Amino acid sequence: MAMHLNEDIDGDGEMHDINVTPFIDVMLVLLIIFMVAAPLATVDIRVDLPNSTALAQPRPVKPVYLSVKADKQLFIGDRAVDMNTLADALNLQTQGNKDTTIFFQADKQVDYETMMSVMDGLRKAGYFKVGLVGMETPGQQ
Repeated sequence: MAMHLNEDIDGDGEMHDINVTPFIDVMLVLLIIFMVAAPLATVDIRVDLPNSTALAQPRPVKPVYLSVKADKQLFIGDRAVDMNTLADALNLQTQGNKDTTIFFQADKQVDYETMMSVMDGLRKAGYFKVGLVGMETPGQQ
């Protein structure tokens, strides 16, 4: 009486289980290719963005404007503030309502780093609704 210890092999000597090693090899090679190619796919082109020709949205009854002047001074409305007191001044202006839209405007001369630090200050203060203010130019509708 004969006994088969490996039941995956039939009488012709063929194995019926799937060998996944080549599949894993191909997936690892694709992973490496995508890891190398992903940073090359980013776009680093300077763009002069156009003015907006969209219709102006209705303003709230009492809008809160956060302004950055060319000399990097911060203003809420017409009152000067600094980055350390920004959260307290916003809470006072909005009566603590974090859902208030803050209209953020900056001078053309303000650098990107300053704008991002102010936006980060807004985020840390809990104000996530920020409207960027720009010059409206007449255009085609």
